[in-house]
Amino acid sequence: MLLKMAQLEAIRRGELSVVLRRWRRPTVRSGGTLNTALGQLAIDQVEAVEAVTDADAVSAGYPSAAAACSELAGEGTLYRIRVRFLGADPRAALREDTDLTGVLAALRRLDARGPWTARVLDLIAEHPARRAGDLAAMLGRETLPFKQDVRKLKALGLTESLEVGYRLSPRGQAVRKAMMAG
Repeated sequence: MLLKMAQLEAIRRGELSVVLRRWRRPTVRSGGTLNTALGQLAIDQVEAVEAVTDADAVSAGYPSAAAACSELAGEGTLYRIRVRFLGADPRAALREDTDLTGVLAALRRLDARGPWTARVLDLIAEHPARRAGDLAAMLGRETLPFKQDVRKLKALGLTESLEVGYRLSPRGQAVRKAMMAG
């Protein structure tokens, strides 16, 4: 679930507690968490709703239900997602951790069906802040599967998302150096 920076800041300040989305199927689930650019959110409830109430609209940052409905018009089921800010993204500390114990083994597992991790790390290192679609094209890949692979590297603390594109974290740089040496 992508959220705009203004929404994330409002959630962090406690000003927003609801996100409204129209989806074919939910991309988050009740009881889960969501790591964002500003930190980790708790997903307290995901519920399909028939209509937007004024209370939900205001809790989601809209002036009224009519304004929310106007922006949310389209295909799919309407969902109300109750969220709250939990704290810092746990991957932030991981990005600074250059202890590679277990990371190289995790990368070998990711490469088990065909090597890709070193090439993606190299590409991000060579082209920081480059659009994901551009990077995927350089590898002859589709953008969505490429982004999914980058998210796997991000979960290991190896990459950081930028406003546009990615860069290697200190941990990612250390892993890349270790991969090149070994």
